[in-house]
Amino acid sequence: MSPSRTVLSRTLSSFAPRPVSQASRASILAYNKKSAFARYTQLQYSTMTVPQKIKVKNPVVELDGDEMTRIIWQDIKDKFIHPYLDIDLKYYDLGLEYRDETNDQVTIDAAEAIKKYSVGVKCATITPDEARVEEFKLKQMWLSPNGTIRNALGGTVFREPIVIPRIPRLVPGWKKPIIIGRHAFGDQYRAKDTVIKGKGKLTMVFTPEGGKPEEIEVYNFNGGGVAQTQYNTDESIEGFAHASFKLALSKSLPLYMSTKNTILKKYDGRFKDIFQEIYESTYAKEFEAKKIWYEHRLIDDMVAQMMKSSGGYVMALKSLSTHAQKRAHLLKIS
Repeated sequence: MSPSRTVLSRTLSSFAPRPVSQASRASILAYNKKSAFARYTQLQYSTMTVPQKIKVKNPVVELDGDEMTRIIWQDIKDKFIHPYLDIDLKYYDLGLEYRDETNDQVTIDAAEAIKKYSVGVKCATITPDEARVEEFKLKQMWLSPNGTIRNALGGTVFREPIVIPRIPRLVPGWKKPIIIGRHAFGDQYRAKDTVIKGKGKLTMVFTPEGGKPEEIEVYNFNGGGVAQTQYNTDESIEGFAHASFKLALSKSLPLYMSTKNTILKKYDGRFKDIFQEIYESTYAKEFEAKKIWYEHRLIDDMVAQMMKSSGGYVMALKSLSTHAQKRAHLLKIS
């Protein structure tokens, strides 16, 4: 007889009528129920084999975070990672206090480790504002660790939601995923900003290698204010374009590039022009063969198009545009 049948027969026999009082009968039944369950549980554990841990070939960079995320991540490791995986985790503490202690060098080191090992898992971190600087007694208002890591790695960050039919969406028409590609270099995340203390002229100067300085007048201040400069490079934009076109081809989905080139005619216009040049010279025939397309759209128009569409396309966006668009998109998906 199998162990399970043995346990079952013993359990049933324990409920047989006995010549005892009603109170004693209840006590015996309760004891036997508990005893049978204990015997069954013991049998189950005695026949279980401890699974061999899965060997992970390459190291993974572990980037710890702030506040509750540290507790949750530790719980995940204890319950789901360490018991089942033989893995070499390269640990970096990106908690705000340790970033301050190392003058943010730990963030740079973590980015270099990701470059070396190719895979990193990052927890949520605090980007300090004035209140956090005071709360944690920080040396300075450190930059976003996400921005620092993205700038170190370069490339493009793609986010694709998992659409589950039984989970309703705020936009019911979204039947297929909308994949958002975020340019991971420059723009506001590498900008230099300053507070203008009084009246004066703000200029921007570029000095070509071996050439004369070129000065662009920005604004004549009649009083205090603020100013910011930002930049990007053709090389980075070209990499962004190639990554976006290749992903669209691999998914057999159309690609939309969105900018605000009506306002930033030269800055955003450069993104638009580079994407168009690369599409026509490298990817147009492959797109046509798959019956998909590439199109540039003004960001305002693209938002309206998102709301009307059923999904099923890739969107390539500049870094800050993506930050806002992605949050709105994920909110509607959820």
